[in-house]
Amino acid sequence: MNILIKNTSVLIMEGDKAVRSRTNVGIEGERIKFVGSIPEGFMAEKVMDGTDKLVMPGLINAHTHAAMTLLRNYADDIPFDVWLREKMWPLEAKLTEEQVYWGSMLSIAEMLRSGITCFADMYFFVDQTARAAEETGIRACLSKGLMDGENGRQMLDETRRLAADWNNKGEGRISIMAGPHAPYTCGNDYLKDIIELSSELDVGIHIHLSESSKEVQDSYRLFGISPIKMMKEIGLFSRPTLAAHCVHLSDEDIAILAENHVSIAYNPGSNLKLGNGFAPIGKLLQAGANVALGTDGASSNNNLNMFEEINLAAIVNKGISLDTTSVPAYTALQMATTGGARALGLEGQVGTISPGKKADLIILDMKK
Repeated sequence: MNILIKNTSVLIMEGDKAVRSRTNVGIEGERIKFVGSIPEGFMAEKVMDGTDKLVMPGLINAHTHAAMTLLRNYADDIPFDVWLREKMWPLEAKLTEEQVYWGSMLSIAEMLRSGITCFADMYFFVDQTARAAEETGIRACLSKGLMDGENGRQMLDETRRLAADWNNKGEGRISIMAGPHAPYTCGNDYLKDIIELSSELDVGIHIHLSESSKEVQDSYRLFGISPIKMMKEIGLFSRPTLAAHCVHLSDEDIAILAENHVSIAYNPGSNLKLGNGFAPIGKLLQAGANVALGTDGASSNNNLNMFEEINLAAIVNKGISLDTTSVPAYTALQMATTGGARALGLEGQVGTISPGKKADLIILDMKK
């Protein structure tokens, strides 16, 4: 179907920062056809009045656990390690496939309502989240959370199967990543197997890194180096890597992330709720690192509202750094669009409003 959005404002998210006013957006099938004057011969089956509206790229939630909408508000106001090991993991062990499906459907409805058109997810019963994504039309980069132990090898085989079953399904909207949970749940030998698996399947890696001070302190106590440096030494960053959180970083860690083109999924709401601290986003940006934005799961947020995360991304670092220019509003928007697209290897498809790209667009009512 050809769609024409007439007389609208457009936030392109590339080139200059200006909003284009009183212009048009044409969509042909699933792709953007033009921005600007209506080409001769373009016939639209559907015409939308864009007066007082803003068209912008769909937001990209670069780190979440979709089915955890079922655990919203459960185990609030307790320390992170207790929250994770004594509350989340025991309850998650009881979840069924059907519950993960409906939790994913609820999450997707919430994400779409807040302008999210693409998300990166790490969880279990991945087929159910993939099915929910296929049925709803959202774009999804999915990974099974991998942990070392007696079922570790089986989990690697499961990731192989998921890649065979779901990569490029849902009209190309679904992709699979390798998802080691974290260095503290995956030994180095197991992580090396995951690196090989990532290369074998030609997929990226999605991992939690340096989320809590305890994680970093334990790494220094056990290995004498930070989790970031350990990941570099074992070769994890030789693969395209999406690292969630990255809160507790040394200057050396920041340099390693930037030099190895690791994308960071910044989760300000989750980091605040769980008392994990403030990620040094200003320093990461100055070092040239790619920063994306995520909500984390609803259990640690407690919502999936990316506009709330954009606001936090823009204001939190100002207070910490005492510098009002440290994370400008436009930079926070970039994290939620172009930064997320780059983090997921989708920069050629989404993230900007450019002819030829997928029409993953949202329309905001500027009078509300």
